[in-house]
Amino acid sequence: MTGATGPDDSRAAARRAWLTRVRESIDEDASAPLWRAAQVFRALSLVYSVGFQFAVNNDLERPAVAAGLGIGLVAWTLVCAVAYLAGFGRNWKWVGAELAVTCGFLLSTSYVASSAWITNHQAWPTTLWACNAVISAAILGGASGGALTGLVVWASSVFVKGRVDLNLGRNAQLIQLLFLGLVVGWAATSARRNHELLTQAARFAAASEERDRLARHVHDGVLQALALISRRGREIGGDTAGLADLAGEQERALRQFLTDRDDEDRTYRQESVDVADLAALLRKQAGATVSVSTPREPVALPTAVAGEVDAAVRNALDNVARHAGPGAKAFVLLEDLGDEVVVSVRDDGVGIEPGRLAAAVDEGRLGVAKSIVGRIEALGGRVELDSTPGAGTDWELTVPTARGEEG
Repeated sequence: MTGATGPDDSRAAARRAWLTRVRESIDEDASAPLWRAAQVFRALSLVYSVGFQFAVNNDLERPAVAAGLGIGLVAWTLVCAVAYLAGFGRNWKWVGAELAVTCGFLLSTSYVASSAWITNHQAWPTTLWACNAVISAAILGGASGGALTGLVVWASSVFVKGRVDLNLGRNAQLIQLLFLGLVVGWAATSARRNHELLTQAARFAAASEERDRLARHVHDGVLQALALISRRGREIGGDTAGLADLAGEQERALRQFLTDRDDEDRTYRQESVDVADLAALLRKQAGATVSVSTPREPVALPTAVAGEVDAAVRNALDNVARHAGPGAKAFVLLEDLGDEVVVSVRDDGVGIEPGRLAAAVDEGRLGVAKSIVGRIEALGGRVELDSTPGAGTDWELTVPTARGEEG
């Protein structure tokens, strides 16, 4: 009998379908849509250029030469369109060749037209058609590549005219070419950056999906089996109790591993804004003799701050392991109070004799002073220590979050 499909299964199927679509989309060159759009512009500019030549060809000094060059311009435009659409032309060698050919056509105006005609008209291939080389360079090289190519095309036109016209109110050719290169280049750079982020997100989502699948498998099989062995072994007693303890330890270790993977996922998502989940960092310190209690929701702090607090807690736990006595257990509690976080590290060990820490500082042993107190005070926080011989030690670390200053 086939079981019904639940909401979780539907969400998992939808997520797998989304991942498939994402993988298919990221296989394409990030700038491919821009290259395709550029060829549409190329086709329109060719229509305008050919129409312009038909209109003025009889007014040129060498109309036959201009007509031959026009045929060459059409052929070159078609070749470029095929190269960029197919992809083999998306490199600097091809773009450099396009720029050289474009400048060559512009400069040929001096040969096919008279000085009077040149003074009153644009170069015969038209500025609109010459923009194609600027667009190609901008897509490939970003804003800087597009702007520099625009300057080269403008310089060719200036050479033909024989003078520099910076009256931008009457001749906006320079502004047109520069702005075109900058805007298209910025769009291409943004597309590649977003493509890279999408690729990373897809890989992360795929890895997370696989971990979730393995976690479900482990939870349904291995963890339940270990829990059963541990419980039944203690019930049976005798030599079996040792196996029960071993099974229990392995169950806790495996559960901790799965929790750590979830914490790493959250940390990955927070890296883009340079914050870390202090709760996730502290949970990694849990073990057979260390219990860690944190809020269920992430406790986001600047990465550097969270790292320092985590290091201070680690040093406190190291002191418990070294000095609290055999079998001592430690308990870590994290509280998020909004404008500050409080971490309490308690143990049930032998405690600290009065004056012991001060004597250690006088003797030049600055472990606690620097690794715990120094770290927290450097963050603008405070440290309180409460310890009674025979009754354990209680560290309370308070660190401001700066959230209260956000308006």
